[in-house]
Amino acid sequence: MRKAVAAPVPLTTGCSASGMSVTDVRGRPSPSGATSAAFYLTIENHGAEADRLASADSSTCAPTELHEMYDRGKGVMGMRPVTGVDLPAGASVMLRPGGLHVMCIDRLADFAPGDHVALTLEFQNAGTIEVDVTIRESR
Repeated sequence: MRKAVAAPVPLTTGCSASGMSVTDVRGRPSPSGATSAAFYLTIENHGAEADRLASADSSTCAPTELHEMYDRGKGVMGMRPVTGVDLPAGASVMLRPGGLHVMCIDRLADFAPGDHVALTLEFQNAGTIEVDVTIRESR
């Protein structure tokens, strides 16, 4: 696998556009042999109308999908794709471990602490927002 390339986005913690702010954008280092990875972030909708995160894309993944963890019963968790993430007006939504997240299905690069990955978020109303994912150890 190739090394993750620094994103061409002059951001380190997030960005703000079209009434949306995206912060705490991060991913975990990829363990040896892992073919997938997940990205996490917080989205705040400062607008007066609801919006929806429709998709995410990264050139370091083939493909990138929105996913959620769910309880399959009997203490077993599962993961499944979702068609979007609702963003109520004036609210924030956290994409975090154990919940909603951006799934990098097949990594095309290794992710090591300190690496940066470009991620494109497509919103139904706010349009496209480019963010910089910082790869770091869990906190």
